[in-house]
Amino acid sequence: MANEEQVQNTQSHDQAPLPPDEATPEFSPGALLKQLEEAQKQAQDHWDKLVRAQAELDNLRKRMSRDVENAHKYALERFAGELLPVKDSLEMGLEAAQGEADLSKIREGTALTLKMLEQAMAKHGIETVDPTGQRFDPERHQAMSLQEQAELEPNTVMTVLQKGYLLNDRLLRPAMVIVSKAPASDSP
Repeated sequence: MANEEQVQNTQSHDQAPLPPDEATPEFSPGALLKQLEEAQKQAQDHWDKLVRAQAELDNLRKRMSRDVENAHKYALERFAGELLPVKDSLEMGLEAAQGEADLSKIREGTALTLKMLEQAMAKHGIETVDPTGQRFDPERHQAMSLQEQAELEPNTVMTVLQKGYLLNDRLLRPAMVIVSKAPASDSP
């Protein structure tokens, strides 16, 4: 029992009484309820913001998905629109060829149609690869055969059988070509 009294005495001596103006404030139940209501209101506001943010994020994902789907679906819309006049022109030329039309007019119409097609292709980044006289490039050309040719350096494109095409500097189709090779020597 004496030990308990000593412990209580040391505790009471260690803690000095606070002056009345520095005493811990008394909390009334009304003040606590007010703080609780404010905290609940703030929590509800945060919850509402979270729900709205999630809804906006879901809507954004749906919109982006729809936009990507439409981009895939209608990617060629502009290019197809450019090709329609070419098709119309070809149909008119075919009708003219079936009747008794002047061959020079049909040739002229076909040339104009080809020019329209080339303009539409160029507008959308499609370039022609016509390597006649150039050095053979296996990245852009497909050799169909080799022919001996004394006048040209070996591995030079002599003839283009089918033109190649690039789409924004990316190969769509290689040019099919005939390539020169050195003539075989006559001595055995």
